Amino acid sequence: MPQGMFDDIAVSPTQMRREEDLVQRVLRSFDGTPNPRTKAIMQAVTRHLHALVREVRLTEAEWETAVKFLTDAGHITDARRQEFILLSDVLGLSMQTIAINNQELENATEATVFGPFFVDNSPCIDLGGDISGGASGKAAYIEGSVVDTEGNPVPGARIEAWEADDTGLYDVQHADGGTYGRAHMFADEHGQFRFWGLYPTPYPIPDDGPVGRLLRAVDRSPYRAAHLHFMVTAPGWRTLVTHIFVANDPLLAADSVFGVKASLVKEWTHHEASETTPDGRDLHGRPWARTRFDIVLAPDASMR
Repeated sequence: MPQGMFDDIAVSPTQMRREEDLVQRVLRSFDGTPNPRTKAIMQAVTRHLHALVREVRLTEAEWETAVKFLTDAGHITDARRQEFILLSDVLGLSMQTIAINNQELENATEATVFGPFFVDNSPCIDLGGDISGGASGKAAYIEGSVVDTEGNPVPGARIEAWEADDTGLYDVQHADGGTYGRAHMFADEHGQFRFWGLYPTPYPIPDDGPVGRLLRAVDRSPYRAAHLHFMVTAPGWRTLVTHIFVANDPLLAADSVFGVKASLVKEWTHHEASETTPDGRDLHGRPWARTRFDIVLAPDASMR
């Protein structure tokens, strides 16, 4: 039996052999799996799940609780909410998968969690346009470049951006069915981009379901550090899913989904309403913020 904090529980050699025999029988049940990768994954899942159950000496009541938890996660999941992504996020599984699949490459921009609030077919805006779509919050001007690891521009790269409003909600969490706080644009011939959005606001992940119950049970906060989502794509380059964060945000060290990376924390300057905006836009007496995010794409290994 695996060693750990439960190793003081007495388990006889006969019982251990019975348990190990079951593990081996389940593993052998996958021997005929046609796809070698599927076989390897299912056998690994079996080994680790059985090891967990045996290590903690899981009770039948605890098993029933786990089944109900997963059932509840399925029931609350719909086209606008993915509770299983939230579960993966708060367990760090999303970030671990991202780390494995986006290995460090020279100076390429680091990836982070996708999150549950991306929506396909966002509005397309011109460079310098506004992704906020009328959502509430402090105006923010974001500019930057898209280049490769050698500093060459990646013209025409598609830059998708999405974010919550200052109430901490994404458009899909509002009942009005509107689209705001999200859009996409294309880098110019020099790889440059710019747009208006909202200064990021910290917010809790949806905690009115089973994942929220789990966080309360383990005394963890549901709050995410303030951030703005990006997805950057271009033919021949690895798709980048990432965020930028706000320097000095007290939640940087306690992000509920472990998504913060030091390289993605950006300084933001704050400006009074009387200060002229970079593009001369009239903000009708609103203060505004500004930051820069220079993006470095890694080559798509599958294209090499």
